[in-house]
Amino acid sequence: MVAFSRRVPQRLESNRLTEAAAARGEIPFDLSVSNPTACGLPYPDGLLAGLADPAGLRYRPDPFGPPGTRAAVAREYERWGARVDPARVVLTASTSEAYSLLFKLLCDPGDTVVTPTPSYPLFDQLSRLDGLATHPLPLDPDDDWRPVLAAAHAAPDTTRAVIVVHPNNPTGSYLHPEDADALASTCRGRGWAVIADEVFLPFPLAGGPGSERSFATREDALTFTLGGLSKSAGLPQLKLAWIVVSGPEALVAAALARLEYIADAYLSVSTPVALAAPQILSASATVRSAISERCRGNLVILRELAAGLPAVTVPSVGGGWSALVRLPAVLDDEEMAVRLLTERGVAVQPGFLFDLPMDGAIVLSLLTPEPIWRKGLAEIFDAVRSWL
Repeated sequence: MVAFSRRVPQRLESNRLTEAAAARGEIPFDLSVSNPTACGLPYPDGLLAGLADPAGLRYRPDPFGPPGTRAAVAREYERWGARVDPARVVLTASTSEAYSLLFKLLCDPGDTVVTPTPSYPLFDQLSRLDGLATHPLPLDPDDDWRPVLAAAHAAPDTTRAVIVVHPNNPTGSYLHPEDADALASTCRGRGWAVIADEVFLPFPLAGGPGSERSFATREDALTFTLGGLSKSAGLPQLKLAWIVVSGPEALVAAALARLEYIADAYLSVSTPVALAAPQILSASATVRSAISERCRGNLVILRELAAGLPAVTVPSVGGGWSALVRLPAVLDDEEMAVRLLTERGVAVQPGFLFDLPMDGAIVLSLLTPEPIWRKGLAEIFDAVRSWL
């Protein structure tokens, strides 16, 4: 019998929510959809015209991607006051791939990365695929989701990097400047790197301390800042992301030299997409505006419909595409999500998927088209009344 790697689960089974969705079939009120291209958002005509550039017929491999594209990415950071050298920009096919390249750069198998919790459920999967362990950095729900810095200080000697998500998904919280400084100081002192995921930074909602700052401005610790077309242009299908490297000059130079070696082994970035990216980035402001308007409008509706309901709270959302809703904890998260789906036709993400540290939490996508959003919320809150 073939022995498969322990980097993949030995048992691959569906959870109850997946099984319930398959059994139901069509879902009338999907409030979990995070694919912007499936949400009825307006995209400008000709946005993808650059993909037809005849220059894409010629293959000119560059480990870091075309210089013109890297310069266009560097200009994106001007809105946060960051002057990025295009030579410090590395293109990748996705942010997931960016994590994998950075794990290979910084870690040996068995090493550890510090990951925020709650946050993406993807971190455990990506670290496991690269043979790494994770150490949690809890975010305190009673302190505006600020990190418990003592947890970072307690990370094991095998630690090589600290991941921050700015703003966080699903809490929408930005990393406070004081906490960013403290984590950078810890990383500098222990020889760790900072990996800052900023894919949702272009989408402020309520804002908050740190919302106007990018980690690409940091020079005190070796820092890798991630972004991509998936969120900034609402185009996940184009598969183009980037890493911006900043920090002490000697460390940046050493990191870039090694990243070039790693990226050259894969050369995963599509030439036509990379060549079209500058025009797409230039034209994507209208897409970001449409996404931001949808998210802000849906957040207003959510607060209006939740007002007055007993024990239902909608915490502040600093930025991003998600809203956290706390319902009365009369059922656990999974049971609540399954019953909403099977009895009401409403799809939500249960809080446990993100390691949220409380019962009765669901996560909703603010990208949902407004008519579905309003009707789906009405179903959720009607169900809550029936459970009390």
